[in-house]
Amino acid sequence: MTWSSFIWFALPAMLLWGGAGTLIYKPAARRAAEWLMLLGIAVFAAFIVALWVGLERPPLRTMGETRLWYSFFLALVGYVTYKHWKYPWLLSFSALVAIVFGVINLLKPEIHSKSLMPALQSYWFVPHVTVYILSYAMLGAATIAALLQIRKLGRSVSDPKLFGLMDNLVYAGFGFLMLGMLMGCFWAKAAWGHYWSWDPKETWAFVTAGVYLAYIHMRLRPVHPRLTAWVLPVAFILLLITWVGVNYLPSAQGSIHVY
Repeated sequence: MTWSSFIWFALPAMLLWGGAGTLIYKPAARRAAEWLMLLGIAVFAAFIVALWVGLERPPLRTMGETRLWYSFFLALVGYVTYKHWKYPWLLSFSALVAIVFGVINLLKPEIHSKSLMPALQSYWFVPHVTVYILSYAMLGAATIAALLQIRKLGRSVSDPKLFGLMDNLVYAGFGFLMLGMLMGCFWAKAAWGHYWSWDPKETWAFVTAGVYLAYIHMRLRPVHPRLTAWVLPVAFILLLITWVGVNYLPSAQGSIHVY
């Protein structure tokens, strides 16, 4: 399987997710929406597996390949969290963003060779990147929940259930974020001889983790709820800078994290 086949999997998956995101707001059609979401996830997963086999390496090297995983995990996290908390908007948002990343990959396909540079030929490669992408999906969903809570607080209304959703998504996402960082340290030690070098991406990752940790501490003392909720959008902006933005900084040129 190659990138040229992506359209034949992406379009059905996106149509299924679009249908799920629309039908979920109709109580009588919610079961059908759940099945459509699951089918879209299955179709997308089938392409990732087939591409992995075709490339003879995990499709995690490039930004385009990581977008595949972001679409997959965001759709999956959206479905699982919807099943638990029953917020229709959460499944709809997850489906929408998964579609957006799919469209980006259709408009900007990336085709690369099968080979990986020596630094990426490590058993830490797959779990490190996969865990990070899963954490990004959870923290992205937490950000949307935070924006909804901010809107409610602006009307002097608080939704404890929504705060609970935010907290659980952040706890899980932060846990995966720290696990990914720890795996990265062991990978760096094996590949370059040191656990941490304050590389630009490492520095931004540290700052991002610190802001999410600040949110967790603020929630342990439930004061200033609106200020606390605003921490999550700020933290997610830092996360996006860590993931994408750092690559464009002059200081990152020659970085071990820019391939």
